[in-house]
Amino acid sequence: MRIPYTGPLPPPIIVPRNANTPVGAIAALSNFLSAPISPRVKSSSTIDGRQTVLLTGAGISVASGLADYRGAQGTYTLNKTYRPIYYNEFTSNHEARKRYWARSFLGWTNLHKASPNNAHWAVKSLGDMGIINSVITQNVDSFHPKAHPDLPTIELHGYLRSLVCLHCHNHLARGDFQKSLEVLNPAWAAFLEEMIAAGALDTENPDERRKKGLKTNPDGDVDLPNAPYSTFRYPACPTCLVNPPSLAGGTKARVDIDKDGAWSPTSTAGVLKPAVVMFGESIPTAVKAAAEEAIDHASRILVIGSSLATYSAWRLVKRAKERNMPIGILNLGGVRGEDNFFAGLTGENRGEGAVRCSESADKVLPKVVQNLQGWPSTHM
Repeated sequence: MRIPYTGPLPPPIIVPRNANTPVGAIAALSNFLSAPISPRVKSSSTIDGRQTVLLTGAGISVASGLADYRGAQGTYTLNKTYRPIYYNEFTSNHEARKRYWARSFLGWTNLHKASPNNAHWAVKSLGDMGIINSVITQNVDSFHPKAHPDLPTIELHGYLRSLVCLHCHNHLARGDFQKSLEVLNPAWAAFLEEMIAAGALDTENPDERRKKGLKTNPDGDVDLPNAPYSTFRYPACPTCLVNPPSLAGGTKARVDIDKDGAWSPTSTAGVLKPAVVMFGESIPTAVKAAAEEAIDHASRILVIGSSLATYSAWRLVKRAKERNMPIGILNLGGVRGEDNFFAGLTGENRGEGAVRCSESADKVLPKVVQNLQGWPSTHM
């Protein structure tokens, strides 16, 4: 995944003009999702008017208590020095992994107890109604597959619910890994309990967290300034530990652990990584192809809660634009390239041909569902 766009974002372009209020946005979104297929869309034998693809970002999960990236309280907005870990840094540096897993250990509690919000449940309803046929999400919180397991979800950047071994490629549940971290790091586990008891993890408000010595970062982690990250320990891959894999040259890898079971830097295998796509890491070919296919088989695209700052998401909307698909964006604040996405609109538009509104998804999407309930499928 490429480093995200960090330049200033333009102010929202409201389309149509009356979508500048919640009521107007709900009406425009309802018109967008219920419009017949546009004759301008480049043809595909599998397209019909009911096939709308959603592309979602961190903004849709803010109402679940998670931080976003570029909103008013987003990580990049409030913490100008924030720098995510890079793939090559994680895979090659034992100390970097200690720091990553310590922060993830502290942040996992909040992510694990969080749940889908009204926007996710509205997406489920739209899927049940046949209005939405697939979802592409940049989020790693697993809220979409939890809320609507029967509506296909492509997790573009992976997910935090499990880990994958860099060597044997087997998966391990994140909950089981958290328990191992607790055993290996009793002092950190005690600190986490203190933070939970003090309510430091009950809020995403950065000012409140700073008062307790914490900084909020995306992807379910917590930053503790000046913490002794070098003391943190993490376990080895249990599969590699039992059966070390062969290395590229054909020799058997070694997986060493200390007396408590923590991974040792003398090892040549057994490193576990979160099953997310890190910066500098390639999106799996099959995932990339599935996302492109979802765009090509849809008649319109609706972006929810994303500024499209990552190239992997922006290029999908660009692909939709090249296919002359109607584009809708529901996002608080500016979106990368939105002036180009909405250029060339002609004729009267009440939302059927395009919609751009700056509202909270959890507030307006349930109202859109109410508007569209009972809508005849022949109108789709």
